Amino acid sequence: MKQLLFFTLIAGCCLGNSVQTYSQKNTLELVATIPMPNVTGRIDHLAFDSKRHLVFVAALGNNTVEVADLKEKKVIHTIKDLDKPQGILFMPENNTVFVANGDTGECDIFDAATFQKVSSVKLSGDADNVRLNSAEKKIYVGYGDGGIAIIDATRQKLVLEIKLSGHPESFQMDKASKKIFVNVPDARQIEIIDLKTNSVTGTWKMTEAKNYPMALDENNHRLFVGFRQPPKLLIFDTESGKTVSSQNIDGDVDDIFYDPATRQLYLSCGSGHIDIFKQENSNTYLAEEKIVSRAGARTSLFIPELDQLIVAAPASANSEAALLVYKLK
Repeated sequence: MKQLLFFTLIAGCCLGNSVQTYSQKNTLELVATIPMPNVTGRIDHLAFDSKRHLVFVAALGNNTVEVADLKEKKVIHTIKDLDKPQGILFMPENNTVFVANGDTGECDIFDAATFQKVSSVKLSGDADNVRLNSAEKKIYVGYGDGGIAIIDATRQKLVLEIKLSGHPESFQMDKASKKIFVNVPDARQIEIIDLKTNSVTGTWKMTEAKNYPMALDENNHRLFVGFRQPPKLLIFDTESGKTVSSQNIDGDVDDIFYDPATRQLYLSCGSGHIDIFKQENSNTYLAEEKIVSRAGARTSLFIPELDQLIVAAPASANSEAALLVYKLK
């Protein structure tokens, strides 16, 4: 007789007496652990080369980018001598890897076949999250005390800088409406950039502090925003800016991914858990499952074509750094 194991998650600062109830459904299965034995310190974002099944890992605290082969389940190369690599992007159009360095603001571009640096774009400092608009051949980089830089992906040159009220964390591009939604945690707001004018045309003030990761459901006009203080997931209507749902989550969330195929949300939390929510409809979200990962494992990458979630676990006193590979069942 099958039994479902039920447990509750009570976030550190819950809303009233709200309690999240999860059922253990084994939505994700841990299918591989790829060791990164020479990596110490914090790990930031990840990127994927679908042709060669390579994962590029911005090992911020190690000042390296680790190149892991998902088929061979091992690290095959290390790009060294970086300056706190944070954002990372693989560009299949020219087979290059774009790395944003937090310390210097340098955006380094590497040949993905030889791993040699081919170019660099200098920003004022703290280059962070990156996004690619393949259709327009533009790279967007959050950086400094408050800005989004637009870089020509073909010429690898800085084109434009859009000013913000503070340092941007995650941002998402809505291609249909030609808008970018930007988390600016120090200002406690989301700022909306109109790409037709390349300027901030709206702001949504946040009552919860420290809005960091973000994901977008473009078809349903829903924006998913993760908060750390208190740990919350808020879902916004991108057309009105109104909150349509609020969920308690685990602590120290740093990445959120929405899978339209399964209508599920995956949140990697540094507390050592992956939180999964089910989208019943555009306004209703249910706590689906909470999976134990590792303490500090707060960055991740969802790869839809493989149905895999890759979670980056930093080194600890008891274990070496590793990529935890989860398969969607």
